[in-house]
Amino acid sequence: MIEIAMNPVALQIGSLSIRWYSIMTALAALFAVVWAVRAARKSGFPIDLVYTLAIWAVVGGIVGARLVHVVDELNYYWQNPGEIIGFEGLAIYGAILGATLAIWIASRFHRFSFSVFADMVAPGALVAQAIGRVGCTINGCCYGNETTLPWALVYTHPDSFAPLGVPTEPAVVYELLFDIILFMIVLKLRGKLRPAGSLFLVYIAAYSVGRFFLASARDPNSQGPLFFGWLMQAQIISVIVALVAIPLLVTRVRWNKAELVTPVAGAADQPSGNSVNDGSTSGS
Repeated sequence: MIEIAMNPVALQIGSLSIRWYSIMTALAALFAVVWAVRAARKSGFPIDLVYTLAIWAVVGGIVGARLVHVVDELNYYWQNPGEIIGFEGLAIYGAILGATLAIWIASRFHRFSFSVFADMVAPGALVAQAIGRVGCTINGCCYGNETTLPWALVYTHPDSFAPLGVPTEPAVVYELLFDIILFMIVLKLRGKLRPAGSLFLVYIAAYSVGRFFLASARDPNSQGPLFFGWLMQAQIISVIVALVAIPLLVTRVRWNKAELVTPVAGAADQPSGNSVNDGSTSGS
């Protein structure tokens, strides 16, 4: 068994508790912005626009993450409506969908290709998710099923959200490792698929499938009410996202033929179609 005795509260200022979960979430957002800036410099995407989109994504991500969490715990918030506005409880799926929707809306205002930008940030988003899962692991909020596995996590700190002294399956660690593996796959595919937006489709389709199965390792008590008697909210969202993303992936994504030809020495190693005005599949 692996004991998690670390205090999930990193800093206490009066009645304000700053948990490691919040710190890791902030670091995840910072990493995503840094990744986007570096990717923009390589592809010629306007840097100033990236910083503007970071604001859109952070706001959309927080709103989406909070909304999905509140829906998941609707019975509680129905009785405590004053606690709906807050940061104690964020759902990663809501953050992904909220940030994606916000950037898509921004693409309508600022007139750039959503598909190109989505491909740029997809690998970084996966690393950001993995960083966030470190916070979840310390927090104990998304604990797994009770288990006798030798790598079970046992939380012992009283401020942990997990049941104390109970060996639980490391569900969020599974998701952290899955995010890293998917990151390496997406990074390997960068520049090898067309049209623009294909890399993002691979990311969102693969993540939805993986999340559906990995969610079964979580204790339902850590995830709010079950739907249809056995499905968690994250699994329902996974099914909906997969039903949209997978058909698009199958029918639209193709190998970039230019990548199948050995490049000439000194040729620029840039993904095909990565220009701000490449709107061939804008909004996909």
